[in-house]
This record gives sequence, C-alpha cells and structure tokens, in this order.
Amino acid sequence: MALKGLDIFKLTPKTNCKECGNPTCMAFSMKVAQGAVSLDKCPHMSADALAQLSEATAPPMKTIKIGAGAEEKSMGGETVLYRHEKTFVSRNLFSVAMTAANFDEKWEAVKAVDYDRISERMYVETLTLQFEGDQAAYVELVKKAAETGRTLILNCCCPDAARAALEVCAAGKPVLNGCKADNIEAMNALATEFGVVLGVFGADLEELHATVEALEAKGNKNLVLNVSTASAKDAYAEAVQIRRAALKGNDRTFGYPSIVNVAAIAPGDMHMQQALASMFVIKYGSIVVMETMTYAEALPLYGMRQNVFTDPQKPMTVEPKIYPLNGADATSPVVATVDFALTYFLVSAELERSGVPVNLMITDAGGYSVLTSWAAGKFSAGSITKFIKETGVEDAISCRKLIIPGKVAVLKGELEERLPEWEIITAPNEAVELVKFMKEL
Repeated sequence: MALKGLDIFKLTPKTNCKECGNPTCMAFSMKVAQGAVSLDKCPHMSADALAQLSEATAPPMKTIKIGAGAEEKSMGGETVLYRHEKTFVSRNLFSVAMTAANFDEKWEAVKAVDYDRISERMYVETLTLQFEGDQAAYVELVKKAAETGRTLILNCCCPDAARAALEVCAAGKPVLNGCKADNIEAMNALATEFGVVLGVFGADLEELHATVEALEAKGNKNLVLNVSTASAKDAYAEAVQIRRAALKGNDRTFGYPSIVNVAAIAPGDMHMQQALASMFVIKYGSIVVMETMTYAEALPLYGMRQNVFTDPQKPMTVEPKIYPLNGADATSPVVATVDFALTYFLVSAELERSGVPVNLMITDAGGYSVLTSWAAGKFSAGSITKFIKETGVEDAISCRKLIIPGKVAVLKGELEERLPEWEIITAPNEAVELVKFMKEL
C-alpha cells in the first residue's frame, strides 16, 4: 500500500532537515508523498527506512530501461490510466518483426523511416528478431541486426540459442523475450548473467502472474510482460487488465511495461495492424511490434503518439526561424506566422501545395495560435519587427514583401510604421485559401 505524508513522517528522523529546515521533517514528508522531492534528498534517512519508503512510494508500474548509450529508452513508470488525469511518462516504442530470411528487405524499409517532427526524431526504435530453430542462423541474424545500432528484442525461448545471441549483442542491452512457465530457471539465469530485461509470456493472465511471481521471488524485477496474441480482443483485454491491476488494484506483480505483437495478431494484414497499433499506443503497449514499417505507415502512428504523449499543458511548438519552401531563396517573399505546431503544419502544407517559392517565418509566440498569441501580446508588430531585425532576416532576405495572417490584419498599419522599407500584405483568414492567394500574388 502506498504511504501517505503522515506515514512517511513516522519513519523519518526527527532532526533539523537540511531540505526543509523543519525540525520535525513534516514538510519534507509531505513533499515526498506528493512526489515533489526524492527520498535520497534527506541526509538523515537510515538505510532500512530508505529501502522501505522507496518501495512504498515508488510508482505502481516500474520504470524499465532498455538499450544502451544514445539508444537507451525508458518504459513504464506510469501512475494513471488516462492521459487527462496526468501526462503519461514514457511513450511507447515501435518495433518490426524480422527473421533471417527477410532481414535485409525489412531493414531497408525501416532505415527509411527516420525524420524529425516538432524537434523529435521519429524512427523505429527496436528490432524484434524471431528464432526459428536454427541457432547458427539466429546468431548471424543477431550480429547483423546489432550493427544497425537499434535496440534488439530477442524472441527466443531456447536457452542455448538465447545465450549464443546474448554473447554477441549484450552490450546493446536487448530484451531477452522468451521466459515461460517451463523455462524460468534457465531464462532468469541468462537475463541476470547478462544484465538484460527479461520478457515474460503466459498462456493466460493467471499463468503470466504466477511466472512473474516466481521471477520476483528469485530477485528479478527487470521484466516486461507479453500480452496475448490469440486475438485482438484478448490482447486488448489483457493489456488493460494488466495496467488496471497495477495502477488501480495496486498489484505490483503486474506493475511492468508490456509488449503487444500486432504482427502476430493480424499477420499479413497491414491495415489491421495499423489500426491495432494506433489502439495500443493508447491502451497500453510499451512496445508495439509491427510486421513492416514504411514511411507511409509510420507517419500517422508517430503523429498520434506524439500527440498522446505530449504534456497537454505545454503546447507543441516548432523552432522559430525561416523555413524556405518550394525552393525559396533571398528573393522570395516572407510569410509570417506563429510557432504553434498545428498552425505551422496547416500553413506550410498549403504554401507547399501552392508551388510558389516562399520563406515561412516562424516567430516565438509561446506556442499559441495566431489569435490567442495576438490577444496575449506575444504576436504583435513589435515582436515581428524584433524577430526580423534581431535574427538576421533583413540581411538574409532581399525581398521586402511581408505577408501576415488575415486574422491579425490590424497589425498592418503599425508594421508599416516600424518597417517602412517593407510592403506589408494581408493574407486570407484561412490557410486553405493560401494556394489561390499565393498564385495570384
């Protein structure tokens, strides 16, 4: 059971705490209970009390790390079922299922999915490698996959083959995804020896729970749970029940991230896999395994993931700067708008559709839309003028045509006063009208 502030207070030393200055440490105890400060900030905490409190105040779902170096990723650590209650902590990862026979073909497609969207790199973070009975071929597959630099998921229930694979890729901290009720001893020993996360399977939730209990009894809490692949219905039910049991039922045995293999649920049906993947981005696949991943398949999934796992209190923004579109150069006109990501994508898409070379100037407006930022004073004649003069726009752009959003046409007069050398042009109110407007301009 999670401890409250008063429970923590009973276990904290009654000395003058350097963290809060309170001789009773009540303030510190309440901060810990609220998650505002970590327990190790108290220099007077005994080792026993620290261990007891750390376990009691930890999130009901453990944070598990996979990968190494720049590819290290966190999973789990969640405290709520729904995004509107509190921002989700760890975004899900995508993976592509591969075998020795199709690795080269699939890797070429996976490699092409690598782009930036709103200052975040979008790519396939993990590769799932399926063992098909030939140990030598599997080791060669693992070697080849390890050279890509991506984190590996070793779908292998054979202890001998798993050991051989780990010997060539353990440095990359893969997931050894092959623990079942009948091989607990061998797989747990391998995962412990090589210091990797162990993936656990179960014929049903009862068997999965019992297997996790057995592993925890052996001291292994570095786990990830596989949900059923029997059907979409079973996968959905298990993913939700595992998360609910951990967060609402306080069952820490199920307090681990999950793997959802939609490639196994709907083999050969990419449309169904796409639909299932989008569902499990929300409900609750920490790793979602696809059969393939092309740029066209990745774009909607990654866009959705970014929306779901972004703090709703912090609007998504793009970097304020000049974005040349359609081969624009210094002689092309300038279109000014705000840094709100949705505004950027709407405006840039319509400008690109027009085919007219144009420099899209994104100003720092605090992540608000055009009208909201104008009302808040963040998108004004002053801020636009300051951006043009202080960021080198005047030196980089010889064209003196500045196009402003139609919804803030009121800025035209003041901009003409502040920028007398520029021709201020008012664009239409809606982005969809930009194609016709730019062609006529």
